[in-house]
Amino acid sequence: MTVGPRTSFAGGGAPPYTPLTMTGRERILSAIRGEPVDSLPHIPISMMIAADCIGEPYGTYAEDAEVHARGQAEFAARWDVDHVSAISDPATEAADLGARIVTWPDQPPAIDEEHALLSRKETLLTLKSVDPGAGKRMGKRLEVIRRLKEQVGKEKLIEGWVEGPMAESADLRGINTIMMDLIDDPGFVRDLIAFVFENAMRFARAQVRAGADIIGVGDAASSLVGPDLFRDLVQDWEKKYVDGIHAMGALVRLHICGNTNAIFPFLADVKADIVDLDSMAMVAGAREKMGKDRLLSGNIDPVRVLQNGTPAEVTAALARCFDDAGGARYAVNAGCEIPRRTPPENLRAMKEFARGHRE
Repeated sequence: MTVGPRTSFAGGGAPPYTPLTMTGRERILSAIRGEPVDSLPHIPISMMIAADCIGEPYGTYAEDAEVHARGQAEFAARWDVDHVSAISDPATEAADLGARIVTWPDQPPAIDEEHALLSRKETLLTLKSVDPGAGKRMGKRLEVIRRLKEQVGKEKLIEGWVEGPMAESADLRGINTIMMDLIDDPGFVRDLIAFVFENAMRFARAQVRAGADIIGVGDAASSLVGPDLFRDLVQDWEKKYVDGIHAMGALVRLHICGNTNAIFPFLADVKADIVDLDSMAMVAGAREKMGKDRLLSGNIDPVRVLQNGTPAEVTAALARCFDDAGGARYAVNAGCEIPRRTPPENLRAMKEFARGHRE
């Protein structure tokens, strides 16, 4: 059921909704549990736009825990976002494992795939899981979480992040090479994912101990493998990620960029607490395949609609998503990261849709 915006009545009769009474943290946790909420959770992914929000170059945001935490806290306060996040880029774990990283003053760090750490398969035999506290970039993420927990932890849900099985394997091996490995040497892929899993669980545990309430698992590369290979080589590992993080006492947000429509039946069995949907992934299809009890998030187009559209178009797109989700268990978000040039009026439309609706 779609619920209209909040309104007030000058006389006689009560307003249709009670005023907002929940913190962002309470709102997300209640929505995940299927309990009543005072408005829809508002959980956009903010990275570059958070650095811009405080006038800092993104290279500094990615490397400096104080700047990162300050940017997240300011963006969340300015746009009434219900969570704050420690993610800045997908190269964090790979960097501390020894991968070559390219950096820029005002862009996210990136993997140098031409010199992939595992360009030779036998290098995997020499890799060892990293102590997150001793890693420069992993340690920075832990410090971001500690700072955010202290600064806004009573109000906002604190989100950590790890790279998923295919995403981190691609970071270490190279995206094109790992896709060939899926066909040519699935045994190597399994061995690589087993190592990646061990390292990710160690990192996730450290983030939970630092104060993370929920761990995002980013696994964009898994949208490229096709449903059969996903079922045979990836699904069980993603489920192990979820089960492992749940055993630590934290929740899981699964974020897979790209077209995931064909793997919805398999994601249903992974049982992440929040499933992000990119703009190519159909909300109605996700609801049909994953059931009524999953909190779905997304999927408006971050560039075409959120950055380049009008506030009315943003509102209309979110309304379609909410309807397609069945008017329940839906969190307001774009298909992926909020672009840094998104107009304030569109961010306001996003916020107002969340606060004007509830299940």
